[in-house]
Amino acid sequence: AGRGQVHHPSLEGLQPVCSGVRVSGSPAQQTMSLQRCWFLAVLTGLAGSGVLQVSGIHIYTSGNVEAVNGTDVRLKCTFQSSAQINPSLVVVSWTFRPLAGGQEISLFHYQQQPYPPLEGIFRKKILWAGDLMGGDASIIIREVKLTYNGTYICQVKNPPDVHGPVGEIQLRVVLTASFSDLLILAVAIGSTIGCIVLLLVISLCCRRCRKRQRLEGNEEAPCKERKDPAAW
Repeated sequence: AGRGQVHHPSLEGLQPVCSGVRVSGSPAQQTMSLQRCWFLAVLTGLAGSGVLQVSGIHIYTSGNVEAVNGTDVRLKCTFQSSAQINPSLVVVSWTFRPLAGGQEISLFHYQQQPYPPLEGIFRKKILWAGDLMGGDASIIIREVKLTYNGTYICQVKNPPDVHGPVGEIQLRVVLTASFSDLLILAVAIGSTIGCIVLLLVISLCCRRCRKRQRLEGNEEAPCKERKDPAAW
């Protein structure tokens, strides 16, 4: 070994990896330096071969949702994955956190097929409305109740892409529709009625015009007969 370097038997296997690195100091310091070099070399090799990849699944939800008591509501949850989607491996989990607090409830599970809850307040209330190949993990809650107020959590795993934040939806169940919803409904109904009235007016005008043309044609016919020179 040269000056300032100490030969250590345990470092012989690391020398080919970090042959261009010069270390000095005590044997312990040399060992730590070469181990760090070897670790970085291994990570670089894995990244270059595609074995080591930084991945993360992204979840998107509709945020705050309001629904009238007794109606059906769709909880939208879509996802983007850095890995190719394999429907046989994708796992979708929905949980419910009551507004009043307390323990979270397992709401729905999907793995190759839907597994709705068999008991509890959501029994026969959850329908699968997603499309895994389209990145959709949405569900439908039928006939919502006031007890359904709370936070709905959507989690999707697409191995090997299993890391990432969950999606949350705040559901608010109300007895009647909000003013904005009523306004939209009123505008829609008013527009429909207006279109029907307009069509009726146009139809009546067309009928009157045709009737007037027929009457004018009948009045001109006798005049033409009187002025016909063949009659003289």
